Amino acid sequence: MDYSRILAGRGEGLPVFARVVEALEEFEEFPFLLEPIYREASELGDDDLDRLRFGLVRLQVYADIHRYEDMETAQRMKYVAATIERVLFGKLLLEGEEDGKQQCC
Repeated sequence: MDYSRILAGRGEGLPVFARVVEALEEFEEFPFLLEPIYREASELGDDDLDRLRFGLVRLQVYADIHRYEDMETAQRMKYVAATIERVLFGKLLLEGEEDGKQQCC
């Protein structure tokens, strides 16, 4: 799966995407990659932070759309993306207003 393409969407990738991809491909290493991702993201400007956040959101949406094709991969994608988004931004962009759950369909 081309995680970099999902993260970048139709734009240019960010260097921090490489660490996110590493976390997705080497899931057991994710706890050790969280701080380096945080530190790298803390050096980004506002525009690049927005691009990072929407890359993480795109990853979550992609996982939702394809969840029945490979549930384990979809769960990992959502977990990694949501955890990074919460650490960096304090909450999920797609989070429901009242109960913290996503609103869907």
